[in-house]
Amino acid sequence: MLSRTTLALAIILIIIIVGVAAYYALGPSRVAASYPQKPITIYVPWSPGGGTDLTTRQVAAYLQQKFGVEINVLNKVAGGGAATFYAGATAPPDGYTLTAITIELSIFPHLGTSNVTYQDFEPIAMLICNPAVVAVRADAPWKTLNELLDYIKAHPGELKASGTAKAGVWDMARIGLLQAAGIDPNALPWVPSTGAAPAIQELLAGGVQVVIAGSGEIKPYKDSGQLRALAIMSDTRVKGLDDVPTLKELGYNFAICGWAGLAAPKGTPQPIVNKLAEAVKEAYNSQQFQQFLDNRSFVGKLMLTDDFKKYLANEYDMMKTLLEKAGYK
Repeated sequence: MLSRTTLALAIILIIIIVGVAAYYALGPSRVAASYPQKPITIYVPWSPGGGTDLTTRQVAAYLQQKFGVEINVLNKVAGGGAATFYAGATAPPDGYTLTAITIELSIFPHLGTSNVTYQDFEPIAMLICNPAVVAVRADAPWKTLNELLDYIKAHPGELKASGTAKAGVWDMARIGLLQAAGIDPNALPWVPSTGAAPAIQELLAGGVQVVIAGSGEIKPYKDSGQLRALAIMSDTRVKGLDDVPTLKELGYNFAICGWAGLAAPKGTPQPIVNKLAEAVKEAYNSQQFQQFLDNRSFVGKLMLTDDFKKYLANEYDMMKTLLEKAGYK
């Protein structure tokens, strides 16, 4: 029979074990409750003033006000974005270093320019998803997308398109469109550019005949009467470009957008990821952010954590297929 002393020691031991177990079980939630306690840094892989940078800064301003800590947005423009993704993915997984991720995260690994993928991050939220638009000069002979595609099919290699770097998001849009239409991507050669703005100037000057770029980049030139938008690569029509048909309306099952979102390094405690996601959701739904989208003609798309991760997985596979068929691998 146990002595009173032995029984008391056993009870104390059980209490200690239960307490330690509870401590570790509640640890992540306790950390999230007190998070954040110091400044947060957000890496942006692109230059100041671009869509990703501007969107990130809008959300950062809201988070700073909500959390009461400084949110530093740092433009780490190196290695065409690949070096920034690596820096973000390998940062301590404590919620104090976040990364603005973009569609290039799904492209670079297939080109061999980076070994960092969406699996190296904990996705927090997608914020914008600006669909690709096919545009020509306002005085071009093609009034519809089908007229343009028929011409490309009949005169392969004669016309040229531009909008971004080789294998960039708008080049992927070109490849996807042509494949959906049953046309060899080489029938419309791609002229690399440093972005949509110089590509549009090249189009207006006659150096290329087609530009594929984001909805917000095309809209000002369409509104001024300089460009004709033939189709938009989204599931539904877009506000401000209501007269531009979608590819799916025209019978082509393809959609793509230049998106931007936020992610934390893999291994960041889920309660912290969830807390950030809820805060970003608040920021997205704020009047200030919605006004920002309207002013910039950006297309907002809020997609959180698990849904965002599923989107990234599907896109990663799609980019691999497009690049292989275009001969980029």
